This record gives sequence, structure tokens and C-alpha cells, in this order.
Amino acid sequence: MATLQRFEDVDAWKLSRKIAKLIYQYSGQGKFGKDYCLRDQIRRAAISVMSNIAEGFERGGNKEFIQFLSIAKGSTAEIESQLYIALDNDYISHAQFHELIHSTHSIKSLIAGFIRYLKKTDLKGNKFKNLKPRTQNLEP
Repeated sequence: MATLQRFEDVDAWKLSRKIAKLIYQYSGQGKFGKDYCLRDQIRRAAISVMSNIAEGFERGGNKEFIQFLSIAKGSTAEIESQLYIALDNDYISHAQFHELIHSTHSIKSLIAGFIRYLKKTDLKGNKFKNLKPRTQNLEP
């Protein structure tokens, strides 16, 4: 796996940014734009995916990053559920629905793969680079 220097390098973040843009676009139009509750909730979920990937990355440790990736994955499922509501109420077309659902499935897959990688790797994040090993004091 290539070294990631910034959260913007994470593929799941890049794709979630594209989805957030589409969600803002679609949810600002027609009946969807007037359903303030659903519109605001799906936008918050889209924001949550991007934000949790970014925040977890910047925490600098694998355990925290995994936790934030898990939250991002859950927010992606929240988007999917809300897309069904939007489709069922004719707020979005079938084509728009399938475009977004396909992308959310890709994000969940990317996040799941990244979590598996982080659980297996010996690398533990940036915050551990400068730690010195502890030595036990053997004197009484």
C-alpha cells in the first residue's frame, strides 16, 4: 500500500467528496429541496463520512482511525437508507439512485478493506514514530 501523507489521499475520502457534491446537488432541487428534514439529514450523513475519515486520519493512531472509519462506514449506510426514502418519494430518479447507491457500496468496500489493512499492519500511525521504548528500572 502506498504511503498516505494526507487524508485527501485516502480513496474512500475522495469518493465520499464526490458523493457529497451530488447529494447537495440533488437534494437542493424540487420536492427534495423542500423536504428540509430529509434534505438536512442526508447532507449531514454525507458530511459525516468525509469528516470522520479526515478526523480519524489526523488522530495518528490505528485504533482511533479504525473507530472513525467505522463511523464513516455507518454514515454511508445511513445515506443509503435515506436514498431509498428519496427514491420512494420521487425526489430522485432511478438513475440518480443507482449512481449514488453504487458509489456508497464502493465507499463501504474501500473503508472495510482499509480497516482490515489497519488491523493487520505493524505500522501504528504517526503519533508512535517518536516514542522511545520503555526500560524497566531493575534497581531496588
